[in-house]
Amino acid sequence: MWRKACLGLLRLLRWQNVLVRPPEARGLILVYPHTSNWDFVIGILFSIGSGLNAQWMGKDTMFRWPFRGLLLRIGGVPINRRERSGLIAALLEEFRRRDRMWLAVAPEGTRAYTDHLKSGFYQIALAGNLPIGLGYIDYGRRCVGIDTYVRMTGDEARDLATLRGFYADKRARVPGLVGDFRFRASQEP
Repeated sequence: MWRKACLGLLRLLRWQNVLVRPPEARGLILVYPHTSNWDFVIGILFSIGSGLNAQWMGKDTMFRWPFRGLLLRIGGVPINRRERSGLIAALLEEFRRRDRMWLAVAPEGTRAYTDHLKSGFYQIALAGNLPIGLGYIDYGRRCVGIDTYVRMTGDEARDLATLRGFYADKRARVPGLVGDFRFRASQEP
């Protein structure tokens, strides 16, 4: 019932959805670009409607009463972004512990403009040998989906070029806030 309701709401809002099922039991879903709170709404409707059953990370301040229970039930994982906490190691351990897990990550780390991506998704994909589903919310075509899966090679320039090429024709809700496809030179995740 919830799946049909979410897909019906997407259709009512004139959104198309596309899903090629994940090729493996575990992996990451890159959500790019992320420039608006509407991305969350469209993304959750897509995730529930398609039966994707993905986890997603959000700042812990979102997970307060009265919404905490609902956000956890729809796959939310609260993250404290105010302090470094060994998040990458913890997520890799969680991937090892679970039989199935697809984690949606917004590599910009914010809806505001940033001139680089956070590298955590890249480090997790390489260290865990995990595929990445290239998720998008394309406001130009009003299409939300995941139809391409890739593996990172460890050649950072080549991998970022692959991602840049895929997302080149995807339009954000607020195009001026789209971050560049590069990592900060001396960045720690």
